[in-house]
Amino acid sequence: MKKYRKSIQIAVLAMAVGMIAIGIRMEEFRDVLYKAVMICMECIGIG
Repeated sequence: MKKYRKSIQIAVLAMAVGMIAIGIRMEEFRDVLYKAVMICMECIGIG
């Protein structure tokens, strides 16, 4: 298992980078940012 550890880490990193790239391309970051702002505003009582 130890000899596969580095390969598994690289594969997981590559998948994560790929998913982030897909999310950016589909403009999902706008939805995430909007939801984060709304949650913060609700927490402090503005929204």
